[in-house]
Amino acid sequence: MLEVYNNPVAMEPLMPLVERGHLAELSFEILQESGRLAGRVRSPWVFQEVASVVRGMNCYYSNMIEGHRTSPRDIERAMARDFSGDSAERSNQLLAFAHMEVERELGGLLERGGVDVYSGEFLCEIHRRFYERLPEEFRTARTAAGGAYQIVPGTLRDFMVDVGRHTPPHFEAVGSFLGRFRDFYSSPAIPKTECLMAVAAAHHRLAWIHPFGDGNGRVARLHSQALLAHYGVAGLGLWTLSRGVARRRADYYRFLDMADRRRVNDYDGRGNLSDAGLGAFCVFFLETLLDQIRFMGSVLDISNLRLRVERYFQFMERESYRDAFAAIVRVLVDEGEIPRSRVREITGKGATVVAEIVRRGLEAGYFRSPSPKGVLRVAFPERMREALFPKLYFPAGSEEV
Repeated sequence: MLEVYNNPVAMEPLMPLVERGHLAELSFEILQESGRLAGRVRSPWVFQEVASVVRGMNCYYSNMIEGHRTSPRDIERAMARDFSGDSAERSNQLLAFAHMEVERELGGLLERGGVDVYSGEFLCEIHRRFYERLPEEFRTARTAAGGAYQIVPGTLRDFMVDVGRHTPPHFEAVGSFLGRFRDFYSSPAIPKTECLMAVAAAHHRLAWIHPFGDGNGRVARLHSQALLAHYGVAGLGLWTLSRGVARRRADYYRFLDMADRRRVNDYDGRGNLSDAGLGAFCVFFLETLLDQIRFMGSVLDISNLRLRVERYFQFMERESYRDAFAAIVRVLVDEGEIPRSRVREITGKGATVVAEIVRRGLEAGYFRSPSPKGVLRVAFPERMREALFPKLYFPAGSEEV
């Protein structure tokens, strides 16, 4: 019979003792590479546009991790609040839309400051904001005995569940486990040099507590994203954890399971759970972050991005002004925005032709403008994304980079 945990000491250790040197090296590389990535994007408008693409990518992969298949096109439609008439497609779009909106809102909360990021209240807020955007059919879970149970947004579970081979703490003790979670990971005793290790360890321990009846995986990933923002990791918004987890989904669950296990022997730490298992999960987690930062660094190399712009218009478009569009977009991916008067200089065309080029380019979505006569700003419409950002998306079951 599996033990039901009631005392927070059961989730010790909360930071691994093993792999400390390796985890420190990975943390250093992540901070170094994320800084380089942020430096590749000089314009705030380019950063904002790429971040919008990445938000869509993030919810695409978060859906994939949970077994929900949503196409990039359906996500693009969801971002525009254009939902499918097909019930299954609409459901997946709603999940994606909820994830994007919560991620965006959490960013705003953290920018304003004063958020207790490890508190149970913050975790409940993430859960509430996500589930309040979903229809009633998403608010039913199953108890350990198989009975249906209603999920109340932002409310901790008050029934028992099983998660694979793991039985999470008793529902009456969830609050005390979250209290210990908050006290430990918020402690100033954790040095700043170990903050990324703490993010990784907290991700597993939150999943282990399983505080909600449903949605724990999404809450954990949204929470990890919020923690990375809280710690000021550079370039956040240009890359996403979810793509890396989806790419190695089987490994992700395997390492979660390893960290769920009880201590093997006296060489496996001094807590109830395996120190080696938690260390292995933390290594996997940080390696995944580093892999995704490096991937987006290669994608956002400006010289290569300009070349991909040229190739897109050369091979994928048949517009009569495609050379002019290529020249404008090539400048915009570097500078972010330009005055309309500059189009004449870039294209070498007369005023009448320039006006037509701008009109057609805006209609096609090659660039955008905040007003009828305003500046032109960078845009990455859905039909251009695969050409400009190759391998950004991969299908379910794929192991592509």
